[in-house]
Amino acid sequence: MFPRVPDMHKEGQPLVPNGFGVLYVLFTTVYLFLIYFLGLVKSVNGVSAPLTLAVCILFGGFMGLLDDWMDLKWRYKAFMPLIAALPLVYFASEYGLRTSVTIPFIGTLQFSSVYYYLIIPLIVMVITNTVNQLGGLNGLETICPGIILAGLTFLSRSFFILMVGPLIFWFVLATLNFKGKLFVGNSGSFAIGMTIASFAVIADLKLSLAISVLPYIFNSSLVLLSVFLTRKKARVSFDGKKLVSDHRRSLITLITYRRPLTERQVVLIISLIVAFFTVLSILIELL
Repeated sequence: MFPRVPDMHKEGQPLVPNGFGVLYVLFTTVYLFLIYFLGLVKSVNGVSAPLTLAVCILFGGFMGLLDDWMDLKWRYKAFMPLIAALPLVYFASEYGLRTSVTIPFIGTLQFSSVYYYLIIPLIVMVITNTVNQLGGLNGLETICPGIILAGLTFLSRSFFILMVGPLIFWFVLATLNFKGKLFVGNSGSFAIGMTIASFAVIADLKLSLAISVLPYIFNSSLVLLSVFLTRKKARVSFDGKKLVSDHRRSLITLITYRRPLTERQVVLIISLIVAFFTVLSILIELL
């Protein structure tokens, strides 16, 4: 039913079914529609949080499918998420979300209408693409986004119920992905990136999102700087047991630079880094 692709970082490169992110998109969409029909989250001024989130996630999954089928170039993938920002802009303006963010030791920054027409599209575009860029190892593209989404869900009071079901389903996929039983594919990585960005906007957790995704921003900055300055991509070597790199052009190659580590060790290290920043964002938000 699902196409099989080789697991490049396993001995013998066994074939693993790919594209299970589609199941996450389908499950989450049905779940959010049920939340809407049951009236568990009230609409304001005719806009609904469950429906807005469902539309965004559907587009994220569709975008991932396009990438799987057509192998889209990055110049197209970088800007396609802007389309999904349109329902979020409408939701934020009609729902009356804050257009300011309070930063510790700095104060409150007021964006006014710029928040709707510039900040929200940037959030969707940056988060979706940076989450998609940090992958390639079993569990990396599922566990780390799951940690961030769990932190955002914990902080959200009004919209907590929107992510309970999807989070449980996603962590089931993450467990199987970590064990090398399946891949979520681009449909999964784009959908979960869109979920994080959209939910953070809907739940008004801008600062928490910015802190949680710092490892992703750091990774994408390394990747893009390497591509633009050296015209070289990040690559990691696999000797049949461990991963190692001779350069530092991404978070993965930075961790494995002249330091052979197993795939699971690399995934756990990066997951701990993401968990640290997620916990930090929670503490800052609560304090």
